[in-house]
Amino acid sequence: MPIASSTTTSSRLLSLLSMLQARRDWPGGLLAERLGVSERTVRRDVDRLRELGYPVQAVKGPDGGYRLEAGSQMPPLLFDEEQAVALAVALRIAVGTGAGIEEAAARALATVRQVLPSRLRHRVDALEISAAAHGADPQVDTAVLLTLSAAVRAGEELRFDYRSPGRPEQAGPPRRVQPHHLVVRAGRWYVVGWDPDREDWRTYRADRMTPRFPTGPRFAPREVPGGDVAAFLSARFKGSEGADAWPCRGEVILDLPVAEVAPFAGDGVVEEFGADRTRLTSGSWSWAALAAALARFDTEIEVVSPPELRSAFAELSRRAARAARAG
Repeated sequence: MPIASSTTTSSRLLSLLSMLQARRDWPGGLLAERLGVSERTVRRDVDRLRELGYPVQAVKGPDGGYRLEAGSQMPPLLFDEEQAVALAVALRIAVGTGAGIEEAAARALATVRQVLPSRLRHRVDALEISAAAHGADPQVDTAVLLTLSAAVRAGEELRFDYRSPGRPEQAGPPRRVQPHHLVVRAGRWYVVGWDPDREDWRTYRADRMTPRFPTGPRFAPREVPGGDVAAFLSARFKGSEGADAWPCRGEVILDLPVAEVAPFAGDGVVEEFGADRTRLTSGSWSWAALAAALARFDTEIEVVSPPELRSAFAELSRRAARAARAG
């Protein structure tokens, strides 16, 4: 994997290769003009790319030209410095994605890092990415991810077995979905698709899916509600069927300074309310869950709104009292 210098022939070859990848056909004269060289030099550079394994075909016609075709073998790859750093960073992140490619990504990262100039290697090494948060997440078989991705690209219905939570060994009856997106969130892979049986959008964890073959018929693409798959998925995880917002949201005053609340407020809104008090507006999927989350601040709490949150605190208090008596 050569790293191209800005002052060598390799740099020009890299520019030529980038242009050939950007559009289907390039007239030889236009390539020469863009590169600032003669057409004879372009022909020599094309021959060098062919020697490296890139299938550059001559295009017949009044202007003549070149086209980069798909090859049967993997040629040596040329990257500029920014591309090389981006590749190394992406490989480091891939080690913790849960995609079942951790070992291969680690080996590829070692290979890339070895050929990086020291100044670029230091940039990559300075980026600390912890995979510990993903270590306990279930791994997804690479073949499953490839099958899911292929179905999304082809717009083909998926038939699959699904292991539900609490029943890891019982897949239940086969399911079907029209997969529109394959996304990763917090180290886990999800399929977002339209369920034709329920006539609604559904989200499935990829590590619980076992695709069946062959895939089903083609389907017409739909747009996820709101048009943004990331916002849609975030809303579903918050228990919301519409906007990316918690269905239960309340406001409280905490007897703590802002500095002690902000680091633990998540996506809540924190405001100073006097010298040692803080106004916190936060949300959760239920009023009971919100009350419990606020109680963890271990301080006096004044509920500003709404009444449902105040009732949830009352019920939480009764449950805590029963638990204390049971001991």
